[in-house]
Amino acid sequence: MTWSDEYSARTRASLLDLFVGRRQLIVYRAFFEPGVAGWPEHACPGCSLVADQVAHVAHLNARDTTLAFASRAPQSDIQRVKKRMGWEMPWYTMTDGFDTDFGVDDWHGTNAFIREGDDVYRTYFVNNRGDEAMGSTWSYLDLTALGRQEEWEDSPDGYPQTPPYAWWNWHDEYGNAQTPS
Repeated sequence: MTWSDEYSARTRASLLDLFVGRRQLIVYRAFFEPGVAGWPEHACPGCSLVADQVAHVAHLNARDTTLAFASRAPQSDIQRVKKRMGWEMPWYTMTDGFDTDFGVDDWHGTNAFIREGDDVYRTYFVNNRGDEAMGSTWSYLDLTALGRQEEWEDSPDGYPQTPPYAWWNWHDEYGNAQTPS
């Protein structure tokens, strides 16, 4: 799958690239494109409300998880709205059939993926009203294959786990966990 990533050093990004070297990826399909309420000054009201709820992505990054938004809007419009609204998550322009292939062509939706090397697996999907509870660090981690990665979880051998609360930090203190917007 190919994505437009015009605000980085590259002009194209594959689904694997969206992981940004991390093991897990969550992609929220936000409706921001011609024909959607608010265009071109806003993304859809509901998708904008979801974006307003997103916790600082450094907390997810610290758990080897990348969160990205995706829409059909050009990057110039996405960057303008992100700046005005104060949104910091990576937000890509879809240029192929991802929305159809992953069930988010008619409704907003959330897909979670895990990768093993260059192999990518979809591990979770919800759309329509099902993803309205998303936004906190924990709600996003809870839908991933690795979960919160804490000792209290019943996880297979070899899954990363730490004591509860031990990994929590200020979002500017995680080191390389930051993701550029």
